[in-house]
Parts: sequence; C-alpha cells; structure tokens
Amino acid sequence: MTDRQELFDPQFLDRLRSLFFKLRKRRQLQRKGIQQTQAAGFSREFKDHRHYVPGDDFRAIDWRLFARLDREFIRIYEEVQEFHVHILVDRSASMQEPHSEKRVMALRLALALAYMALVSQHRVSLLSLGDDLRRELRPLKGQGHVYQMIEQLAKLPFGGATDLVGGLGRFRPSRDRRGLVFIISDLFGRSPETSAEAVAQATRWPAETHVIHIIHPREAHPDLQGEIRLVDVETSETRRIWFTKRELARYEAAFAQYQEDLARSCLQRKIDYFPWQTDRAFEDTFVELLSRGNALAGSG
Repeated sequence: MTDRQELFDPQFLDRLRSLFFKLRKRRQLQRKGIQQTQAAGFSREFKDHRHYVPGDDFRAIDWRLFARLDREFIRIYEEVQEFHVHILVDRSASMQEPHSEKRVMALRLALALAYMALVSQHRVSLLSLGDDLRRELRPLKGQGHVYQMIEQLAKLPFGGATDLVGGLGRFRPSRDRRGLVFIISDLFGRSPETSAEAVAQATRWPAETHVIHIIHPREAHPDLQGEIRLVDVETSETRRIWFTKRELARYEAAFAQYQEDLARSCLQRKIDYFPWQTDRAFEDTFVELLSRGNALAGSG
C-alpha cells in the first residue's frame, strides 16, 4: 500500500482540474460547429438556446423558458460520444524497486487519465497486471467517483512478477461503446524480450490502445562501475558482473535499441507507444501524451 498523501496531495488534484479546463478550452477553440451523429455510444448534451423560427421541430421548444419570458426558444443539443476507458496498471515489483518513482508516477498517471475520463462523463475501468489480470473496480461513470478511484489506487499492492503476455492476452475490452485502453507499465514482464509479444495482444481488441512505457533515467543510463551484484527484484535471481565503461556503453546501446524495436512494433500494429521518463515534469508530459491524437483528448 502507498501513503495517499504521497500520491495525491490536494495540490495535485488542483493541477488536474486546471489541466482539464485548459484542455477543454483548447478543444472548444479547435471545434467548428456542432457535431452530430446517429452512431451508437453517443449521448445528447445541452448546448444552448436559440429563437424558434417556423419550420423548427416544436418538440424542441423549451416550454419552461416560454412560461417565464413569453417567447419561444428551442434547446440545442450536442452529440457527445461516450467511451469506455480501460486503465491497466502494472503492479509488479520492478515498478517500485529499486526506483519507487515509477510506482508513484504510474499511479498518478492512472488517476489523471481516470479523472479526465470521469469528468468528461465516460465510463472508466481500473485493472492491474501482475501474475494475473485483476479488475480493481467495477466500471465507474461520473465525477463523483474520483475519490473512489483515489482510494483504490492508493491501496494497490506492488510485488512479484508480471505475466504481461498472459495478462494482456486475457484482457477483453467491452464492445458496447468505443474503447480506449491505456497500459501503464515498465514492460519488463518476465523478460524484456517478451515486451513486443505482450503489446501485440492489443491487435485483438476493438479499442484504441496506448502503451505508456514508464522509464527511470537510471534504467537507460545506469550509474554503475566495477564489480556489481545484481538481484532481480521479481525472481530474486542473483548475478555478479564486472561493469566497465565499455560494458556501460553496450548496455545503453542495447536499451536504446530495445525501445526503438518496441516503438516500431507498436507503430506497425497501430498502437501508440509513449515513453514516460519519471524525471520529467508531470503536467508537461501529460499534456504531451494527450496531444498525440488520442480520443480522450478530443472528448468532453
């Protein structure tokens, strides 16, 4: 379990509210006219009033306003698409050891995505990935559930290994409305070599998928030299190696290649891959994530 104040202090929630209104204002400036559709998964949201003119549907007249003003106005509605936003959080030991910043960043990111979705009246599901795939909360809808999401995220236990291939293979987004999936993970799984196989499971889903790769700077550029004893935090496997500058350069090149291959694999499958460095400012990185054309950024 995690100290709630460590994760979600009042200032953090204030920043989320500010981000939401900033993004909504940007969307409103980008929109042109009222978008309407007959597709399933849409709801009608009140937009404005305008004067009634002959030929308008009389059923759209606001009779309460007529009773007050003795003038006829009709109600204008905007069609707003409802999404089912699925947030999958990796709860493996490597997400908190030896770099606890990864756990904190993953949980804050999960809350930020859930907040944006709930305030925009989308349905939100929270799941976690470990040695199994686990549903942490029933699907929620409405801004009032934000604090329920906070409570669940704060008590999410981290530890053990993650079977990314198996967990994502068992995941099935609902088909009742357009799905958005956000996978928040360091993608190590049982072996980094399985990362591409794991994210490839998303090609079976009827959903827009985003893979958010949580990376601590020292994972890409470790500050190590000399004789090193390495312990796998998930399997307890121990290995001793002699780490020279040459070995460090080889490791950094291999890690960079690993990221490049993973990004290419996602691109080929039309999956959005976003590397999230834990030392970057949260707000700036979150806005960058939502500016990459995902459907959540274009809703609300």
